[in-house]
Amino acid sequence: MSQIPALSEALRETFKRGSRDDMPPRVVAAIRRRENSAEILVKLIQLSVVGVWAVLYFVSPKTDVGTPFSPVPYALAGYFVLNLIGLVWAMRRGLPNWSIYINIIIDISMLMTLIWSFHIQYGQPPSFYLKAPTILYIFIFIALRTLRFQARFVIATGIMAALGWLMMTAYVVFSDPANSMITRDYIEYMTSNAVLLGAEFDKIISILIVTVILALALRRAHGLLVQAVSEGTAAQDLSRFFDAGVADAIRSADHAVKSGEGIRRNAAIVFVDIRGFSDMSAKLEPRRVVSMLTAYEKRIVPIIQRNGGTIDKFLGDGIMASFGAVLASKTFAADALRAIDEIIEETETWPRMGDVRRIAPENVNMSVASGPVVFGALGGENRLEFTTIGSTVNLAAKLEKHNKTLNSRAVTDAQTWRRALAQGYPTRKDVTFVKDRLDALNSDLELVVLHAR
Repeated sequence: MSQIPALSEALRETFKRGSRDDMPPRVVAAIRRRENSAEILVKLIQLSVVGVWAVLYFVSPKTDVGTPFSPVPYALAGYFVLNLIGLVWAMRRGLPNWSIYINIIIDISMLMTLIWSFHIQYGQPPSFYLKAPTILYIFIFIALRTLRFQARFVIATGIMAALGWLMMTAYVVFSDPANSMITRDYIEYMTSNAVLLGAEFDKIISILIVTVILALALRRAHGLLVQAVSEGTAAQDLSRFFDAGVADAIRSADHAVKSGEGIRRNAAIVFVDIRGFSDMSAKLEPRRVVSMLTAYEKRIVPIIQRNGGTIDKFLGDGIMASFGAVLASKTFAADALRAIDEIIEETETWPRMGDVRRIAPENVNMSVASGPVVFGALGGENRLEFTTIGSTVNLAAKLEKHNKTLNSRAVTDAQTWRRALAQGYPTRKDVTFVKDRLDALNSDLELVVLHAR
């Protein structure tokens, strides 16, 4: 007995779960889109069911009892037309909840009409239709309503079906007061048109029990649906703040990502920066500055990603990208140089294009360095950031700054150049080899000017 209050509380929580009052509108809209797509599926199944009914009706034998009117063909035709209208409505605008309830009434009424007509079709007393196996279609209609993940429609269908069968049974008992055909003999019930009330109540109880079980299961499932849609929408929004490669790494991880986890790989690091952007942005409205940066990044980022790169971070007007750090690659250096060549070609079109026309192509500077890096998660437990670190990253950053000294647009070190050639990058005769001193490294280094200013 002590478990009854706990069970009651669990049932109340089950039916309260999934309220949309505190959901963001975009999450509610996403759930409604899924529900409407489910309703489209329901309509398609209903059209299939009415097709099956029509075939069964027209191929089944008919008994000529001199009845001038048979309601079944007209009911089937009307049911088909209504569901076709509902399908078009659902596909164009989505069905409101009140129309679903009307559809439930039509479903059950149609099924009961079809069953009721059996005694006319075969020239038998009304009790004849109570033994029709067509009653099993009731469970199909109840199950159809689970596709929307709303328990209220399942409950409405079950209650409507139970009331319908109760009325069908009452019609048999009271249609002929002189001969109600009620029996308590099971054998007589099975071998004649006699009515066993217990059997009909069993059917009603079965309908109600199935309805309750499905409603409980569906209510719990609806909570999971709401949670999944909410988290999926949030993940989709948050994924815009991560590179696709990083997002895939997070999703495919065997366990939750923790701070301090990392992996060492050979990779190439690319830095892209706009020379003189700070001075230029100081003379422009903030809105124009942001618009210019957005247009600039929209053109650069796809080129990097198309060549196998991953955006590590945005640094104001700068971009840091890695090739082969997130996912191991055998052509990381060659891919990085190809990306730089494509960026150079892209910037040449900017003087003719919208918000980026203020950015002179020669002011877009780049650098590439390659070697061992560490890719991993840094930060605290509540704030993590995937990033690439190591001396290779430092060298790439310093090389980008060195473009100003060399009066170049893109530069790399000789080791990265030779590595790229070995990985399939085409040999070029327009590059310049320079041995220069990097003050930041306090050492001389053989450099390759990929594109002069």
